[in-house]
Amino acid sequence: MGIPGSGLAKGLAVTLRTMTRKSHTAQYPDAQPELPPRTRGVIGLFEENCTVCMLCARECPDWCIYIDSHKETVPPAAPGGRERSRNVLDRFAIDFALCMYCGICIEVCPFDALFWSPEFEYAEEDIRDLTHERDKLREWMWTVPAPPALDPRAEEPKEIAAARKAADKLAAAEAARAEAESGSDENGAAS
Repeated sequence: MGIPGSGLAKGLAVTLRTMTRKSHTAQYPDAQPELPPRTRGVIGLFEENCTVCMLCARECPDWCIYIDSHKETVPPAAPGGRERSRNVLDRFAIDFALCMYCGICIEVCPFDALFWSPEFEYAEEDIRDLTHERDKLREWMWTVPAPPALDPRAEEPKEIAAARKAADKLAAAEAARAEAESGSDENGAAS
């Protein structure tokens, strides 16, 4: 058994020690915080990659993504081909008053149309203004940080290695053809 009141004395000692230290409070509006690289602030939309597949809206647990689209007929690419139809995005909106920032919409997007931006200063006085339409979401794309650099010691991706191999073969064939042509020109000039 300890001395009665020793816990209280230890607690007060910790309090007195911390009272004499300088605080590390950052004055927020004047000093911007240092955010970690993968901060979840707001979601940006890269509209060119959106195919209106609706996966993000379907998987959203809060149902805060609103997408409207229409079908458009595309003429055939070649004569004799058939017409195709494609979805055209009319409206893409996210209600940040409902969003819980889980990131499921970004993870399920198969075409990399949604990205996290570290921006967090988008407070509004009216809750209805927290529904950001596609033009506002497009503006957030400019604040999305570049992806981290690949590890220089990492193995080269198979796709890049295959493309490099094909490009090297093509360059070697071009060099051989150019050498053969220059050799035949020299033989013709010597005769």
